[in-house]
Amino acid sequence: MRDMDDAGALIEHMGRAAREAAVDLAVASADTKRAALIGAAEAIHANVPAILEANARDLEFGRQKGLSEAMLDRLKLDEDRLRGIEDGLRAVARQRDPVGEVLAEWDRPNGLHIRRVRTPIGVIGVIYESRPNVTADAGALALKAGNAVILRGGSESLHSSQAIHGCMLQGLREAGLPEAAIQLVPTRDRAAVSAMLQAQGLIDVIIPRGGKGLVGLVQREARVPVFAHLEGICHIYADRDADPEKARRVVVNAKTRRTGICGAAECLLIDSAADPALRELLIGSLLEAGVEVRAAGELARIAGTVAAGEDDFGREFLDSIIAARLVDGVEGAIAHIRRFGSQHTESILTENDATADRFLAGLDSAILMRNASTQFADGGEFGMGAEIGIATGKLHARGPVGAEQLTSFKYLVIGDGTIRA
Repeated sequence: MRDMDDAGALIEHMGRAAREAAVDLAVASADTKRAALIGAAEAIHANVPAILEANARDLEFGRQKGLSEAMLDRLKLDEDRLRGIEDGLRAVARQRDPVGEVLAEWDRPNGLHIRRVRTPIGVIGVIYESRPNVTADAGALALKAGNAVILRGGSESLHSSQAIHGCMLQGLREAGLPEAAIQLVPTRDRAAVSAMLQAQGLIDVIIPRGGKGLVGLVQREARVPVFAHLEGICHIYADRDADPEKARRVVVNAKTRRTGICGAAECLLIDSAADPALRELLIGSLLEAGVEVRAAGELARIAGTVAAGEDDFGREFLDSIIAARLVDGVEGAIAHIRRFGSQHTESILTENDATADRFLAGLDSAILMRNASTQFADGGEFGMGAEIGIATGKLHARGPVGAEQLTSFKYLVIGDGTIRA
C-alpha cells in the first residue's frame, strides 16, 4: 500500500467481508464455534516449529528497532507460551456459549412477555502491540461471542501473528465457518490503523491493546466506539497491619514475575505508621530481586535506592523499576492513587478488615485486590480462558474483556394479538 487511499480500500474490503461473516456467526451453533476453536488449538500444537521460526524473525526485527528487554519479552514466544495459547483456546472452547443467554425476563400487566437476551456486537476491530498471543486470544473470544474480528497487530510481531492467524483459519475451515470471521491486517503500514478508526458502518467497536501512545491515538482519532484500555499504572499499598511475609511475597511477585505486562506493579506505597522493619523488608526484597527502586522521602535513605523524581509517580515503567513512597495510612494511599493511577489495578496488603473495606470502597479502579499480586489482573486468571485486554472505561465493558463482554443484548417481546390502548 502506498497511501491512505490504499489503506482505506483494504479496510473497507476487510470490513465488508467481516460484516458478511458476522451474519453467519450470529447464528452459528455453540458446537460449531467450539469445533473451530479446538481445531485452531490443534493447529497451534502441530505448528510449533514454524511459529517459533516466525517469532525468531520478529525478535530480530525488534532488536534492530531497539525494543527494550521488557518489550522483547512481550514479543517472545517459546514452547511454554505456545502451550499457554493452545490451552487458552481450549479453555475458551469449553466455556458456556454466551449468545442467546437470557439475562432477564418478566411479564407485564398488558400481557407482554419480555426477555433481555445476549447477542453478538457484530464486527470488532482489535489494534495491539508486540504480544502475538493476542492474535489467538482476540480471535477466540470474538468467535465465541459470535463476532467477526479484524486484527491489526504490531509491526514487530507481524510474522508471529501471521503464523498464529493461519492456525485460526485452519480451525474455521475445518468447522465450516467463513475465513473472514477472523482477519489479520496483512501490512505494517500505519495508515491501516487510521482507516480502521474511521470505518464507521463496518466496524462496531475498536479495542486498543498497547501503550499510552497507541491508546491515546485511538481515543483521539476514532470515529468508531472504543473500549478504553489505558496503561497499567498499578499500585500496591502495604498497610500498618500487613503480614510481613505475605506482603514480601506479593510485592516481589507483582513487580518481577513479568515486568512488561499491564498488571505489573509500578508503584509501592507504604503506610508511614508501619513498623520500619516492614519498609526495610519490602524495599530490600525488591533490590535483591534486581529491581531499581526509585524512592521518595524517608524511603530514599534506604541503601541501594535511587532518589525518585516527581514524574516517576503516575508512570508505567514496563521494566524492572518501581516507584516507592510513604503515605499517611489508607486515606493517603487512596489520595495518591486517585491522583496518579490509571484505574487499572490496585492491591492493598493488610490483615485489617475495616482498612481493606475502606480501600476497596474508596477507589474506582477496574480491579481492586486484597493480599494478592496485581499480576492476577488477567482474564485467564479470572476464569475467562483468555482476554482481549483490561478495559479501564466505565461504559459497557470493564476489567478483563472476555467473551461475555464482547456481547450486547436485545429485547424479545412476545404478545398474543396484544395492542396498546
